[in-house]
Amino acid sequence: MTIARKNLIDPASTPYYHCMARCVRRAFLCGKDKFSGRNYEHRRQWVVDRLKELSGIFALEICAYAVMSNHYHVVLHINKKQAKSWEIREILYRWTQLFAGPYLVQRYLSGDVLGEAELLCVEEYAAEYRSRLMDISWFMRCLNEHLARLANKEDNCKGRFWEGRYKSQALLDEAALLTCMAYVDLNPIRAKTATTPETSEHTSIKDRIEAYLGTTGKKQKEYLMPLKAQGQNPEHAVPYPLSSYFALVDWSGRIIRKGKLGRITEDAPPILERLGIDSNEWLATMCRGNPFHRAVGKLLSLKVYAESRGKHWVHGFAASSCLYHSSA
Repeated sequence: MTIARKNLIDPASTPYYHCMARCVRRAFLCGKDKFSGRNYEHRRQWVVDRLKELSGIFALEICAYAVMSNHYHVVLHINKKQAKSWEIREILYRWTQLFAGPYLVQRYLSGDVLGEAELLCVEEYAAEYRSRLMDISWFMRCLNEHLARLANKEDNCKGRFWEGRYKSQALLDEAALLTCMAYVDLNPIRAKTATTPETSEHTSIKDRIEAYLGTTGKKQKEYLMPLKAQGQNPEHAVPYPLSSYFALVDWSGRIIRKGKLGRITEDAPPILERLGIDSNEWLATMCRGNPFHRAVGKLLSLKVYAESRGKHWVHGFAASSCLYHSSA
């Protein structure tokens, strides 16, 4: 049974969510269609460009993303503190970059003198837009509708482009966030369209590596939520060291390409041990796909999540017990 989105995304439970959207039937988001011979590779950049644009408007930060042939993944962080810091004019300016807004809002932004009643209406609009600008559903709507219009215009057709609602998973703790970010970044390697993280086109891991090795002096891309680095405010960063994350993704990608799991615990990056993650189960998860459903996290986190929704159980209990050590 379909569950209302408001019951799936609850910022009070966690600010981190993994979202995915897939094209309907045989529609191609990107890549080459072997049946028609048409190449849609250029559409990958449409997704990246729109993600960059929306991340500069919404109070939502991109932790990871990957654009595949008929779907894309994105891990988002809801930055409520940022949204609450915005003044009315900034909120209205951000929102009107996406939508024209009511005439009263346009007058306010143009500097017209408004009456007391009109200003109260503007404040009400701003309160609603503030809420929308930290809403994942509005973010995904602005992303998917934009891409669908571009694709349908290029294909000279009408109708549904996406197979349905976007899918979302709540990432309940740091271990879940790390698992999902790496899972997303390793998508091209798992699909055999790339051989190393630095050659994984249209992914966040490639963007992070390019910034780190670049000559601009900036070690991290502005449109991506930074990973923890020397001098980085830990409140404004993904809670993992940048270098450790690089090592983890590279290590995981190498084993995945070899096609062997083996007993490799002694070679595992220290970050897995610190977060209480079983290295063999980690690689199994990276290889076989996401074993969770609506939420990802350690067993205790999942139990709390289930209770908050009036349930005794949610899909993923068994996978969590194997992947995450309960004592960590």
